[in-house]
Amino acid sequence: MITKQKIKKIYYNGFSNLSEKIYFSFEFFPPKNIENDIQLEVIAKKLSEYEPSFFSITYSPIHKNRYRTQNMALKIQKITNIPTAAHLTCTEISQEDLITIIKNYWKNGIHNIVALRGDIINKNFNQNQMYAIDLVKLLKNIANFDITVAAYPEMHPEAISKKQDLLFLKQKIEAGANRAITQFFFDVDKYLYFREQCIKIGITKNIIPGILPIKNLLQLKKFSKLTNVHIPKDIHEIFNTKNNNNNEYNNIIGSIFTFCIIKKLYQEGVRHFHFYTLNDFITITAMCNLLKNINAIN
Repeated sequence: MITKQKIKKIYYNGFSNLSEKIYFSFEFFPPKNIENDIQLEVIAKKLSEYEPSFFSITYSPIHKNRYRTQNMALKIQKITNIPTAAHLTCTEISQEDLITIIKNYWKNGIHNIVALRGDIINKNFNQNQMYAIDLVKLLKNIANFDITVAAYPEMHPEAISKKQDLLFLKQKIEAGANRAITQFFFDVDKYLYFREQCIKIGITKNIIPGILPIKNLLQLKKFSKLTNVHIPKDIHEIFNTKNNNNNEYNNIIGSIFTFCIIKKLYQEGVRHFHFYTLNDFITITAMCNLLKNINAIN
């Protein structure tokens, strides 16, 4: 018979200080059609039941798609009453246009920004190259935005060294960023070492771990190739590639492994988890239900 005590032993053994609140935040990307817009609004409303600290909406540097981020951020913030951060990049856009976008965000009630440099798609775009630190400074000069920046436990793919990458993060924090969210990772020790190095150089703001729920190995390899993220050997071992088309199998295995990552982070004092949802409700809610009920089951 499955009892509460058995569930506790399987899932919650190793959690301590259960009275401490766990915080969530969720990232979405703007859908490309009205039908998916409505679906995402439903997902956001359901996830708002977990009382997240904030939602965030990713950004496309392509001119015709930029409005989607603002529109979706405004919609989600309005229907959920949860602060919603708009991602903003500073590549392939004139400073004049960037200032206009920033002022529109503030005017319309979007006061939370995830400030990123962004990918350089058009190598011939004629502008003085801005970086994330420049964007942070620009945002703070215009209004008192709440700013989140990116951090890379395994180093940004374009960085010369880990030391340089850490210094860039420190500069972004000193320029006015309120926190950093990490690139996703699957080796917890890499995050813990990175956090330790941040503390050593005087970074005191929260370094929130970015959590990417695992769906299947092929998808994981694709993301890893783009982001310089190492896939540990045990992930290769637990994912049977023959079952890559078995969604039920992948969801179960992925949820268990993701939960193990969160569990280890919790044991190391982490209380805020940022989920890269990929607009997928099922896996994310499985994680949140487990975490939300830690105190209840205890």
